Amino acid sequence: MKRVEVNDAGAMCSLGCYYSQGLNGLQQDRAKAMELWTQAAALGSSNAHYQLGALFDQGGDMKKAKFHFEAAAMAGNEMARYNLGCMELHSGDKERAVKHWMISASAGSYSAMHLLLVGSKTLNVSRESIISILTAYNNSCLEMRSEARDKYISELNGGMGVRLGVFGRNAS
Repeated sequence: MKRVEVNDAGAMCSLGCYYSQGLNGLQQDRAKAMELWTQAAALGSSNAHYQLGALFDQGGDMKKAKFHFEAAAMAGNEMARYNLGCMELHSGDKERAVKHWMISASAGSYSAMHLLLVGSKTLNVSRESIISILTAYNNSCLEMRSEARDKYISELNGGMGVRLGVFGRNAS
């Protein structure tokens, strides 16, 4: 709470998530979550923009959802970029959707990479583009890898080992 009081955008965004889900002993309060995310977004939090985009998307206000997803994507949020691709495909612009997913996959989004691999023929993505994106995706995943992260993931998987989202390489 102290960090929120000094306008820490990250703390505001996290607290908004707690209120949204009713976590850490807080009563679920979506209005409070939206208020905190709006404040955090005004302070430049890409995650807050993403959360607002998801909230408006669920509520059916696609214009506001797109605004917030675009703001988050411009700040490097790969899931917001992925969602923009989904919105573009839904509106009929397959080419623009693929561009969003390529950027998202290159930044390490497993969802975008998987979608591009599975749908490469129907999305008209060339083999050369897939290879290029796959290389960028794998490099992004490897850059995020650390012993501490591997240990945490292994524990989450019940000791089954590390399974990163790396395609085309040994992932354990």
